[in-house]
Amino acid sequence: MVKRTISIALSFVGLIVGAGFASGQEIQQYFVSYGTWGILGAILAAVIMAATGYTVLQLGSYYMADEHNEVLSGSLPTWVSKFLDLAIIATLFCIGFVMFAGAGENLKQQLGWPVWAGSVIMLVLVLAAGMLDVDKVSAVIGGITPFIIVFVVAASIYSFVDRSDSWGHLSEVASSIPNSFPNFALSSLNYVGLSLILSVSMAIVIGGSHLYPREAGWGGFFGGLTFGILLTISAVALLCSTATVKDDALPMLSLVNNINGGLGWVMAVVIYGMIFNTAIGMFYSLGRRLSSKRPEKFRIIFIGVTLAGFVLSFLGFKSLIATVYPALGYLGVFLIIVLLIAWFRGHSRIEDEAERRDRISELVERRDNPKKRFTSKQRRQLRHLVRASNIENAELREAVRKELDEESDDDSHDASSDGNTSGNEGTSAQGESSSSETGTNGDTSDGKSTDSSGGRSGSVPASTSD
Repeated sequence: MVKRTISIALSFVGLIVGAGFASGQEIQQYFVSYGTWGILGAILAAVIMAATGYTVLQLGSYYMADEHNEVLSGSLPTWVSKFLDLAIIATLFCIGFVMFAGAGENLKQQLGWPVWAGSVIMLVLVLAAGMLDVDKVSAVIGGITPFIIVFVVAASIYSFVDRSDSWGHLSEVASSIPNSFPNFALSSLNYVGLSLILSVSMAIVIGGSHLYPREAGWGGFFGGLTFGILLTISAVALLCSTATVKDDALPMLSLVNNINGGLGWVMAVVIYGMIFNTAIGMFYSLGRRLSSKRPEKFRIIFIGVTLAGFVLSFLGFKSLIATVYPALGYLGVFLIIVLLIAWFRGHSRIEDEAERRDRISELVERRDNPKKRFTSKQRRQLRHLVRASNIENAELREAVRKELDEESDDDSHDASSDGNTSGNEGTSAQGESSSSETGTNGDTSDGKSTDSSGGRSGSVPASTSD
């Protein structure tokens, strides 16, 4: 559970840490511009983001959603879900082309290349990654995340230690940075709304790819909290260096370059990777949503919307953040409110379903283990639990099979690492692996027989009748 929770958390952090965050431009406009009050705003944002991360990913897991509208239509009134669906579709597209603009600015500032060059490279990367399945996309997103964490923390420590001006003077200098809100609290709330509406579509998909709602929820919580901590650290760092970086398009990159030119080159690559994270998250989710009724058209639609976003990216990175983001943030605040209400109303159902899926997995694992007794009472209980689930039988069967296969692979890897290679254990493991791969379970001495679904390892009964 811990391993999967960490994986989910890293994927969620990687999803919401995009061009604006990794470059420092979002943080500068939303928090640093309010001086020391902006630091308090960042802490407030961390708390709200942790709560919303838990809510969104758990809802995604509960519905096992392939796209965001499954959660919206399943938990909200029709008119609300349709409005938010359109808002999210518009957001995915808008932020997608902002990411292309950020990619161009990144290589322009670091290498002196024309803006279009960085955008073209990003276009190729996004199109290539979009051909992968959701698990591989999630792995790509989570894999890049640790690098930005290391750089942000290191740069922040250096900036804080190297600070020579008083906090009062730094706040005075920071007040010259343009912002769009009358106070830090509203700016903080808008930022969380923006972060949610940017990430909600892919976050729901990530949550929906995990069988267990508790794991998905805690992954979202720790992911949101980690993001909030990074946000606060980054805000402090940029405030400490505001006099030298406040006028740059990518202030975090400028901060690292001021520390060490070589590290600046590495930071440019890391920021570019985070821009890629958000770009693929936006366009992949948009393609899934627009092709939900025609899944076979996903790649064509994905390529089409990605190319359209690339064309619009030349409006400019810094100006796009200042104008597009605040409007999207207010839509995100509305989304937070309605999703929290939906989660509170359905919390008992989600908990019941979480218990149900845990028990289903336990029973299926017992049934497919020839060393364990699987009684007729347990078989009836399994079928009853499957009937009671909110997920279709075929989808639930596939999800359970996938989870148990992954757990089996992890256990086999751990056993191999520990050197447990005795003859009897090796033979047993080989037999169980063969059973899992062929999908057959022979009769056992306790009366267990091949299931009507073919006895595939990790499957639940295909029929719900007794």
